[in-house]
Amino acid sequence: MGEVYLPLLIYLVVALAVPILLSLAASYLGPKQHEPQKYLPYESGFPTPPLHGRFPVSFYHVAMLFVIFDVEAASFYPWAVLLKEFKNAGLGAYALGAMAIYVAVLGVGYAYEWKKGGLSWK
Repeated sequence: MGEVYLPLLIYLVVALAVPILLSLAASYLGPKQHEPQKYLPYESGFPTPPLHGRFPVSFYHVAMLFVIFDVEAASFYPWAVLLKEFKNAGLGAYALGAMAIYVAVLGVGYAYEWKKGGLSWK
């Protein structure tokens, strides 16, 4: 019985050892120059001055829109692929109702964004 799991054990040991050994090798063999500019925050590869004040609200609206669109796209595709199997299993009306409720919940998010002006690109 033990011979069956031996390849799995070898695979797990190698899968754990390789990243650990590579990380240790990089920390010991890599350059050790600690420059102050290295620890500054940067955006797109350029150091930025310290940010004071608040972020604009439009940033959060765009982030919310991205999450809504992302969740919607990630859930509609599998549902559409499995729709025929739902119908064959007698769950067509249930699946349609569940997706209608889901779309209604996403619609509330869209309505909120529309009301707050998140859909108007100024």
